[in-house]
Amino acid sequence: MTPVQTTIVVIIAIIILLAIIIIGWWISTKNTFVRYQVSIEDAASGIDVALTKRFDLLTKMFDITKGYAKHEKETLSEVIGMRTGIPKGQSPKELSALSSKLDQVAKSISLTVERYPELKANTVFLELQASSRDAEEHLQAARRMYNSNVKVYNQKLLVFPSSIVANHYHYEKSDFFEATAEERKDVKMNF
Repeated sequence: MTPVQTTIVVIIAIIILLAIIIIGWWISTKNTFVRYQVSIEDAASGIDVALTKRFDLLTKMFDITKGYAKHEKETLSEVIGMRTGIPKGQSPKELSALSSKLDQVAKSISLTVERYPELKANTVFLELQASSRDAEEHLQAARRMYNSNVKVYNQKLLVFPSSIVANHYHYEKSDFFEATAEERKDVKMNF
């Protein structure tokens, strides 16, 4: 081989090597964008899961708490009403009926205590608060994960040389998660 032929072969080899490197980089960069897009979709799904969890949990806990608070209030009102409402001069039949009614209330309270010895409205309210806090923290974590993935993706879109691949495939910036005006309002819990 002559020196000119050797030079031509070396130049062709360098060109082929550069082409392979550029094609490999191009494919790698495109795959990186696809992975980021999948991560963003996964994080968005995580927000949906957290919202569903919060809605289901809070709805159930709120209903239980409301129901138990109502039960406690009714039982207490009934007992107080019976205790203070025993009129003087009752016939034995009327006193027997009142005694029977008091026995039913007492049995109801005893059965509730036997079935749920630790069940008190304040405990249920505390559980509601803890569940609410847990659901909110899970949701915040999911939102932070989503925004973190969007940040990395958007940076990759704008940074040279990966911006060349992004522009070629018309990738667009993703929006960060921002709470709506309704979500920024405090949740009202009316008992």
